[in-house]
Amino acid sequence: MKDIQKLKKEKGFYLVSVDMGYGHQRAAYPFLDLAEGGIITVNNYPEASDEEKEIWKKDRVNYEAISKFKAVPIFGSAVFSIMDYFQKIDPFYPRRDLSENSIQQKHFFKKVKKGVGKNLIEKLNKNPLPMVTTFFVAAYFAEHYNYQGKIYCIICDADISRAWAPIKPKSSRVIYLAPNLRVKERLILYGVKQENIYVTGFPLPKENIGDSQKILKNDLKKRLAVLDPFLFYRNKYKKLIEAYLCPKCEIKKADRPLTLTFAIGGAGAQKEVGKTILKKLKNKIIEKKIKLNLVAGSRKDVYDFYLKVLKEEFLNNNDFVSLIYNSDKMKYFKEFNLKLRTTDILWTKPSELSFYAGLGIPIIMSEPIGSQEHYNRRWLLGIGAGVDSKNPQYVDEWLFDFLNSGWLAEAAMSGFLNAPKMGTYNIENIVLYNKINEIDQTRIM
Repeated sequence: MKDIQKLKKEKGFYLVSVDMGYGHQRAAYPFLDLAEGGIITVNNYPEASDEEKEIWKKDRVNYEAISKFKAVPIFGSAVFSIMDYFQKIDPFYPRRDLSENSIQQKHFFKKVKKGVGKNLIEKLNKNPLPMVTTFFVAAYFAEHYNYQGKIYCIICDADISRAWAPIKPKSSRVIYLAPNLRVKERLILYGVKQENIYVTGFPLPKENIGDSQKILKNDLKKRLAVLDPFLFYRNKYKKLIEAYLCPKCEIKKADRPLTLTFAIGGAGAQKEVGKTILKKLKNKIIEKKIKLNLVAGSRKDVYDFYLKVLKEEFLNNNDFVSLIYNSDKMKYFKEFNLKLRTTDILWTKPSELSFYAGLGIPIIMSEPIGSQEHYNRRWLLGIGAGVDSKNPQYVDEWLFDFLNSGWLAEAAMSGFLNAPKMGTYNIENIVLYNKINEIDQTRIM
């Protein structure tokens, strides 16, 4: 064990992210055991100047405020669409040169030229280990201030805006770790050299995968038993299941009620949907036909909101409802990942959690917020792992129709088959050992 720990320490790297929503830090979480000094947060690292911290604080507060304001009829959508315009993703076809710098990119690079990230790079250059970042601005300032080690950028969405690519793509040495082939193709349109792009898959938590995917497969077998109560899916696709998962007979009778996890984003913009789901499923919860996990993440305001709703509905002491909350984001991710092992359906907006379909969990998608989430939704639909939510006011009807038809079991299996699962391991191999093991690139999605 000591030798393994020593190897990890010798083979470590700097892990750089940003505290803005959950996506960038969720992508960083699986590498905590290899991160020299833990996760370095660009908007709150110790050496950051007060001016630098204030720049990032304004950006985060404005984004969260506008995301929440989007719910306001007419005006909310109009204001949000203006912000979203600056981070828009252009249509992929026809293929063409998209390397011109975007407004969003120029906005962030101005911050870099004012000194954002300079102190961090000066510190890291004293011992220039490989630098792995889940945030494109960190890649900007690493190059701008001449970081001496290798620079890797993990991409967190199924398609991306121009801002993810370098300011000067033809001369850049940033190495991109893409979640799918579409992102690789997009980066090429943005001018990134093909040899600087690897298709790895999104980094999923190791504790949900296990050696040889043993944990993942065992969890999926139990999940299919719940999601296919009348054996419609298993009878129709027996050969598929047995070719890629296990003999059909190993999927035993369900040993738990249907478990639904509802997760909102970092801005807390969709907490009212969680309230509606709880109220509409109240009778099913009392009858012990469904378990509900409400995810407040690291937001105390959302946690308090859900606590109040539970008390109002007299469900605060019901074992079939759980709240997932921790003010420490890394501890929240750990608790969330543990809950996913017994989750049968994940209901969320199509954020970075879209990639968690690879764990064999069907995704019910709330309304996308932002250009990248529309593309994530398209990707989930394309691989057959996600379905759009119907009106939450009638969830007690349509959710069980989905369940009884075997439709959700099919989505679970499609995610397991079609979404990348080994991104964490592939990225580690590239960064630490220069071992290239890209995922199947025959699919453009």
